[in-house]
Amino acid sequence: MEEKRLNYIVNKVNDIPVLPSRVQKIIAITEDPDSTIEDLEKEILKDQSLTSRILKLANSAYYGYPRKINTVSQATILLGFQTIKSMALASTISKMMARELKGYALEKNDLWTQSQTCAIISRYIAKEVKFSNPETAYIAGLLRDIGKTILNFYVEQEYQAIVNKVEYSNMSFLEAEEEVLGFNHAQVGEKIATKWNFPEDLVEAIGLHHTPEKSNINSKLVSIVHIADAITMMIGVSIGADGLAYNLSPFALETLNLTPNDVEQLISRSHDLIIDDNSFDLI
Repeated sequence: MEEKRLNYIVNKVNDIPVLPSRVQKIIAITEDPDSTIEDLEKEILKDQSLTSRILKLANSAYYGYPRKINTVSQATILLGFQTIKSMALASTISKMMARELKGYALEKNDLWTQSQTCAIISRYIAKEVKFSNPETAYIAGLLRDIGKTILNFYVEQEYQAIVNKVEYSNMSFLEAEEEVLGFNHAQVGEKIATKWNFPEDLVEAIGLHHTPEKSNINSKLVSIVHIADAITMMIGVSIGADGLAYNLSPFALETLNLTPNDVEQLISRSHDLIIDDNSFDLI
């Protein structure tokens, strides 16, 4: 019954956009082994704002190149197809995530800042634990709360009931969402990722980032996003209503072979990764 209701909401809500055809084309080019840098540059240059955002991000402190990157082809050579794919997706998602979400007590731009932070930390953790594709971790981190953009309306209507459960029934915000609404923002995010035809492991990472122990497709990816999400909250980035009382899953730590000391190191290094506004100012 709840699954039916969840599907109903996902199908009915007009807010769920399809990915713009240009972004779909860019993703297709980056995933085609026969594509050239010229193919990719040609597609990106059709969109002036996307071009400028990619160059801005390529020149941010996060990538740390000593000389200025002036062209899309230069950015592609230096950063690679997978990173350009992430940037194109981020530039699209940033618009969706920029608005205020009253249901989650998030101001304008808060969800975007939080999501980009989680994405950057996910990519960093993926490299640290030698995960095969750090850009997949980046995208999973970026989209892990995309469901909030849709569920916001319903949470806003039931906000008091949800908050009361958190305060008086010792529940997490996620559990309270599920109890009051019948589903949670991670499940809605999973449905959006499915609608966008994302690979199964990415869909799972978005749907189970709060409960990595339930994963069975790619536990490592889910665990990376779970820990990056927790670190984002721990360092206090745009916390919102559901960011307090955050527990690290022992399953995730074990899966990635991380000790509490390793997590402390990750937290302190994460601060240094998110100091540059160019990583966030993509709107």
